[in-house]
Order: sequence, then C-alpha cells, then structure tokens
Amino acid sequence: MAGGKETPRQRMIGMMYLVLTALLALQVSNQILQKFVLINDGLERTSKNYILKNEFAVQSIAGTVEQQGNNEKDIPKVKVAQDLRKKTAEVFNYLESMKEELITVSNAKDDQGQFKTSALKNVDVPGNIFNNNRKGYEMQEILNKYPEEVSALLREIGIEMSFQPIAKDADQIDLFKNDPDVRSKDFVNLTFVKSPIGAVLTLISQFQNEVLNVESESLAAITSTIGSFFYKADIINAKIAAKSNVVAAGTKFEADMFLASSSSSDVPQMTYDGKTVPVENGFGKIEFTATPGQYDDRGLSRRVIKGEIKTNVGGEDQTFDIEYEYFVAQPVVKVTSEVVNQLYADCANDLFIDVPALGNSYSPSFSVSNGTAIAGSRPGQVTIIPGASGKTVIGVSSGGNKIDDVSYDIKPVPLPTIVPSTAQGPIDLAQGVSPLQSIMIKAVAEPTFARTMARDAKFEVTGGEITLIRSEVPRGSVNIAGETVGIRNLAETAKAGDRLVIRVTEITRTNFQNRKIKMPLPNPQIVIIAIK
Repeated sequence: MAGGKETPRQRMIGMMYLVLTALLALQVSNQILQKFVLINDGLERTSKNYILKNEFAVQSIAGTVEQQGNNEKDIPKVKVAQDLRKKTAEVFNYLESMKEELITVSNAKDDQGQFKTSALKNVDVPGNIFNNNRKGYEMQEILNKYPEEVSALLREIGIEMSFQPIAKDADQIDLFKNDPDVRSKDFVNLTFVKSPIGAVLTLISQFQNEVLNVESESLAAITSTIGSFFYKADIINAKIAAKSNVVAAGTKFEADMFLASSSSSDVPQMTYDGKTVPVENGFGKIEFTATPGQYDDRGLSRRVIKGEIKTNVGGEDQTFDIEYEYFVAQPVVKVTSEVVNQLYADCANDLFIDVPALGNSYSPSFSVSNGTAIAGSRPGQVTIIPGASGKTVIGVSSGGNKIDDVSYDIKPVPLPTIVPSTAQGPIDLAQGVSPLQSIMIKAVAEPTFARTMARDAKFEVTGGEITLIRSEVPRGSVNIAGETVGIRNLAETAKAGDRLVIRVTEITRTNFQNRKIKMPLPNPQIVIIAIK
C-alpha cells in the first residue's frame, strides 16, 4: 500500500481484491457463493488477528517510550499511535455496520445464524443500499480519506509515508482499466451493483483487512523510529497470524509466526514442519503452495502446521511449540465453450478452462482419457479431440497439483442435409427440373454444428447412386463418387413425369487436420426430383 516496494502480504491483499472484484461479474453458482462465505470467515478471523497485533503494537510503543525515560522526541509518537488505533477502529466499525445492515435488510441469516443460500444470491439489496441510497459513495469517501489521514498523522512525527486509495474505480485497477466493458464503472457500480450479497460481504471484509494493514505498516514505522527497543516480558504467547485460514489448492499460504514479546534485539529461531522459517524484524515469514487432499462435503481439506520458536527469555533459551489449523478449499473449475455440455467426436472442441480462485498463480496442464488435447496460446486454452464415443475425462492441474476432473459425453457429429443443386443453385424439389447433363449432390452441415465447429464442418457425398424411375420401374442408374455426377445417359432417355431418385449411402467429412473420415449411412438418405 505504501509508496515503496510492495511486500508479499500487500501483493496478496491486492490480488485477493482483484480476484474478488472480478468474480462479481460471473453468474455465480451456489457452490461458489458458499466458497465466498468460507473466504469471508477466513478474512474476519484474520481481522481479529490484525486487531490484536495492532493493539499490542500500540501498547508496546507506549511501554518502550516509558522504559526509555519518556524522551520528549518519542512522547508524541505514543499519542499518534493511539490516535491511529482510534481512527482505524472507527473505520473498521463503520464497515462492520455496513455488513450488518446488508445482512439485516436482506434477511440473509436464518434463526440459527447461518447464511441462507437464496439470500446470498440476492443482487438487488446491495445495489439499493450502496447505489440508490448512496452509501457506497459514502464508503468510498471514508475508505479513501483514511490513508490520507494516516499519512497526515505520521507527518506530525516526521514520518513520510503515502498509501494508495482503498476504494478504487475500475480505471484505477490494472485488471479493468483496459477493458472497454468495465473501465468506465466507478467504485460503487463495479463493486455493488448487480453483485450478490455473498460476494459483497467478502469484499467489505477485504476492505477491513486493507485498513488494518495500513495501520499495521504505520505502527511498524513508528516503532522503528523509537530508540533501542526494550521490554519486560511478563506473558509470552506464540502466535501465527495468517492472511486467511481458508486457501484454494494451487495458491500460496502466507502467515506471520511470532512471539507477542518479540524484540529486535533478539532474533528468534523458527521452524514449521521441520523447515526453517526466515525471520524479519522478529516475525517469521511462512510461504508455501497449498496442495489438495481429501475434501469433506463442504469442499474443505483440514491441515495443521506444527511449529517451534526458540528465543532467549530472561537470559535462558526457551522453546515454544505452536500449532495452527487451516483448511484447503477445493477450487471450482470453470469451463467456457459453445459446445461445453457435450463434445463432438473426432472434432476440434475449443475450450477455455479456468480456476478463478487461483488468480495469477494459475499454471494449467491437462490430461485426457479417451481423447487428446492440444494446448492453446494462452493459459487455460485447450482443444480437446475426443474419441469416437462414450465419455471424455479432462484432468485439470495447476503447477503440478491436481485440481479436479471434468467429464463430458461424446456427441456424434450430426449428419448433413443432402441438397441436389445445379450451377444456378439448389434445385426446387417442389417444381422439378428439365433433363440435366450433370447434377451436384451437396452435403450441407447442420447449422449449429457449422457455426460452432466450422473447422470440422466440411462434408461431401462419396457413395450412393442416382436412378431414373418411370412408372415405378428403374430405367437406368449412375453411381455417385463425388459432388458432381454426370447423368447424360439418364437425361437422354428421361421423359416428363419421370423421377430421379438420389440414394446417398456414404458421406465423407474432412476434419480440422484435413483427415478424411468416412460416415457410412446404415439408413440411406433419399431425395426425389421430378422431371418436367
């Protein structure tokens, strides 16, 4: 958030905001809405950790200044830290009241305090509260005024820090600023209008986290300006402060492991699950890629981190054990295509397979049973060529971690329509024709297949015969071996009232690889043309 280089925590906060905001544009399913509730729960738990950490920082600042003799240069820093905590609490509580109003007005919870799925999908209440009643614009003003007020407080004690606005319009966000369909939207229309309640609650919780992060950075800056850090450790607690204890498989888990009484004069040794944790300013930085496991009926897989912190307390080395529980959420695979419900046999079925929860960390690879896959030019783009029949199963992985399987029925290619034609165009079967020297037998693809599978919709008649019939008695026939068929010998004997019976027994399709695939017809297609 500050003007300098962004920390991993800041980048993750920004990325979560972008992902959550982008998901608002989707027609979300019940399963995705339930994931929003889980993510919101994780964000709210993170907020509680942030508040405890920031309150402790304020107390530490005051205690340190007192222990160092209340130096006149440091005394104003205590007042600024306390004012900063008060101002942050006001903004945080305001956002909390907005969530409560949203829940109350929409009647989003049942008597047991559980969210109703039907209410979470409501897109009218957020628009009414935040757009029609203008509370979204009030929220934007409060959120964007807060970083300016924090910067002003810090300047009073000689600290220069600047922070980005929290509530941004679409043209201020890299993800949207070049999108002609979105970039003209302001903060309110981008965030709240036509957005489901479940997603809006999660975004407001994210705003609370961003406010607390600005406070945390500011308190850290104040602490760093105070003289040598001394403290008297009466109670020592080992803590892990995670960004969220719900994380999608394939994304990074990030957290701070720390002692509440951590001192810059003593660098603790930290490990988790036997691995060394790098320590910065007394805080251990944990980062790893979450892997999938056995998911429960909520789509969650339970994990536990076991860690140790070794430090000197009162002149003695002590080891503190710590455990932290978190859950890996099963990501939802989203497939888009004009033929997504069923894939056509032996055709180039172009799909775009995405896992929105993974964001920019999405690095897909695909395995296919009963078919083959051709990777596209962009991540997620893939062409699936199924087998002749049955089902095709697409295995979706990211960064080498299996995400899920997507199964599709294989649909046979629809037979084309037989259209007798001349050089002037299709023959009007109702009017009939005069005797012809030649006739074209065209195989015209079914319209939907021709539109969605243009590269595979090339057909030609390669088997059959044309018979001249008079008074129900065959008078001669010619085999069909291609589109244009010479029928001069039939025309020479044809009379008014005769009929040409076209009987097609085989059609050949040329697929996207220019491979010719024969399509025998167990029930021949028959077209009758009258001679006039």
